Amino acid sequence: MLPILFITVLITSCYTFKGISIDYTKVSTFSLGSFPNNSTNVVPTLSQDFKEALRLKVLSESRLGSTTANADIEFNGSISNYQITAIAPQPGETTQFNRLTITVQIDFVNNTDPEQDWSQSFNWFADYDANENLPNVQDGLHDEIIIQLTENIFNKAFTNW
Repeated sequence: MLPILFITVLITSCYTFKGISIDYTKVSTFSLGSFPNNSTNVVPTLSQDFKEALRLKVLSESRLGSTTANADIEFNGSISNYQITAIAPQPGETTQFNRLTITVQIDFVNNTDPEQDWSQSFNWFADYDANENLPNVQDGLHDEIIIQLTENIFNKAFTNW
């Protein structure tokens, strides 16, 4: 019985869910800024879609509560780039795929421990067939890119990876 108890204590003390390193005795709330789209290509719903995805990511993978004022953790920033580039050149000056890249600038503020503040640019991309019109595939590409962006931002903010 004692060895089982020892192993259980050892495992639970060494393992944390997804490596999250939040001191819940100091931090209990987070807030999100407006994340304006400052890129040259403006997609009207992109800012709101990104903000909502980040909010849901933090709510679902931490015990932090969302608030609009006096938060312990603040995420501010903007969508700084929305770029389409041709990739996979083909004979005859055509391309097989286009790449949509979205870049967000994030300013992370920890009001309980300012030494943990940081500012960083995050970008991710998704490729689509060059024969497709962007408006026809845009929503799916946005979803794919936003999922990875929010994962990377969450990991930078809350894990020791």
